[in-house]
Amino acid sequence: MNPIANNLNPGGWLRRRGWELALWVLAPLVVTLLFPGYFVLASQIAAVGLFALSLDLLIGYAGLLSLGHAAFFGVGAYTAGILSVQGWGEPITGLLAGGVCAGVLGFATSFLVVRVRHLAQLMVTLGIGLMVFEAANRMRSVTGGDDGLQGMDVWPVFGVFDFDFWGRTAFWYAYAVLLVCFIVITRIVDSPFGLALRGLRENPARMAAIGTPVAARLRKAYTLSALFAGIAGATLAQTTQFVALETLSFHLSADVLIMLVLGGVGYRYGGLLGAAVFIVARDVFSGISPEFWQFGLGAVMVLVVLFAPGGVLGGVAWLGRRLGVRAGEAGRGVFPPGRGRRINDRRLPQ
Repeated sequence: MNPIANNLNPGGWLRRRGWELALWVLAPLVVTLLFPGYFVLASQIAAVGLFALSLDLLIGYAGLLSLGHAAFFGVGAYTAGILSVQGWGEPITGLLAGGVCAGVLGFATSFLVVRVRHLAQLMVTLGIGLMVFEAANRMRSVTGGDDGLQGMDVWPVFGVFDFDFWGRTAFWYAYAVLLVCFIVITRIVDSPFGLALRGLRENPARMAAIGTPVAARLRKAYTLSALFAGIAGATLAQTTQFVALETLSFHLSADVLIMLVLGGVGYRYGGLLGAAVFIVARDVFSGISPEFWQFGLGAVMVLVVLFAPGGVLGGVAWLGRRLGVRAGEAGRGVFPPGRGRRINDRRLPQ
């Protein structure tokens, strides 16, 4: 069959994406049927997984570095929480408000972040995160300070689905938000804008030489990343109906970076897998030893970095390449050179 016709064939698309569709359908069913007592944990994984995806958009695709990404997560959480405390608990508008406020902060600070590179960029983002944290800590009358924001009253989703004690509605709500945002992020990274971001990550000087507005593209990526981080924070605030000051902390920024490294930077599902591994491992190890759970979590991190430097998905990709090389060597001489090359493999010029 003509490979172009095969790419345009809906059946070919279903064969390529069928496993993804099955994954998104089966994952919530597995949680609902086999782990009904873990709805709260699963909703946290969904919210934090979206947070990790937002950071991957920044690091894995745009090549920007950040140690203060929790600032946007916390701003989104506090925005949704404050709206709820003040009497507006409608979840969808609170979610959008959290994303918009975080995106505005991201746009305002992007002018500082894209001016510098490497270690200086880390310091700038860290400084922004620390300033936002201290501002929230000082505004105790609004944020609750160390005690956190309490008294949230989130209305039923679409006026029908109440947030129940067992966390069932919270899980499905967080999962739906994650799915929608994942689709949007996927569309972004697969668009010409996403390809330009990869080019900027690999060779900014070359992209500037061909006329790409480097600073503008990076600012846009930083703003989008902040927006999705704010949506993730608002999701966590609404599903837990509480906002702690730690949502703005440096520790959370470091944790989400660890999640991304565990799953695999630059991989579509790296952030989700890393968040799941991190949160489940933390829950298991803290149950085994509440005092020394960080030792077990640290051991997992060391093992992943040693044996899969590209993260779990990076290790899987490496194994797949090794198996592919062996299969190619076994079939050498059977297929003419150049046959079977994917025509939709869009690569940037070296």
